Amino acid sequence: MCKERILIVEDEPKLVKLLREILTASGFDVLSTGKGKNAIEIVALEQPDLLLLDVVLSGKMDGYDVARRVSEFSDVPIIMLTAKARESDLLRGFGAGVDDYITKPFNSKELLARIRAVLKRSKQPANESKESVIECGDLFIDIARRRVSLSGKEVKLTRTEFNLLMELAKSLDQVVTHEQLLVSIWGPEYRNDIDYLRAFIRYLRKKLETDPASPKLILTSQGVGYMLASPEN
Repeated sequence: MCKERILIVEDEPKLVKLLREILTASGFDVLSTGKGKNAIEIVALEQPDLLLLDVVLSGKMDGYDVARRVSEFSDVPIIMLTAKARESDLLRGFGAGVDDYITKPFNSKELLARIRAVLKRSKQPANESKESVIECGDLFIDIARRRVSLSGKEVKLTRTEFNLLMELAKSLDQVVTHEQLLVSIWGPEYRNDIDYLRAFIRYLRKKLETDPASPKLILTSQGVGYMLASPEN
C-alpha cells in the first residue's frame, strides 16, 4: 500500500525538521520546500495527497497566494499553518481554497488529527442525493457534475463549499443545526468549531447572494443553524 505523501511548505528549518519527524513517524512520505513558486511546481509534478502550508513564506508569494494558485489546477487538500486564526483570516484562507487551519504553537496529536480528518474528507464521495439536480429559484445544483450555477452563470465553489451547500440543499427550507453541518462536512472532531462554519457561510453568501449583508437564500436561525430557502412565490 502506497504511503500518503504530504508536502510541507515552510521556510523555518527547525519547524520543517519537527514536522518531518512527526509525519514520517506516523507513516507519511514527506516533501518540503520553503518557496511558494517551488511548492506550485511540486504539486503539479508530484501530486501530493495533502499540502501543509505556512502563511508567511520567503519570496514574493505568501501562503494565500500559493493556495489560490494551487486550487486553480488541483483538488489537493490544504491545511494552513498560522500564528493567528481570526475570522477574517479564515475567510481569506477559505476563499483561496484552504480546507483547514492549525494555529501555532500546536501539538503533534492535534496536527495528526487534523491531517487525518482532512485526508478522510478529501476521499469521501459527494453527498448522496436521490435527485440528480436541485433547483432553488435561480440557483441550480448539478450533483453528478458537482457544478453550481446562478441565473445561468456558473459559480466556482471549492470542494468544501460545494459539500456545505449540498448539505443545506438536502434539507431545503429546513433549518440544519450547526452541529449537524459541522459533523457532516468536517467530521465529529469539529462539532464545536462554529467559527469555521460561520466563515464558510459568509463566503458562500458572497458567491451566491445579491446582497450578502441581507441574505435571501442562506438564512440564519440564530443560535441554531442555517437554512437554504426557496424564493417566495
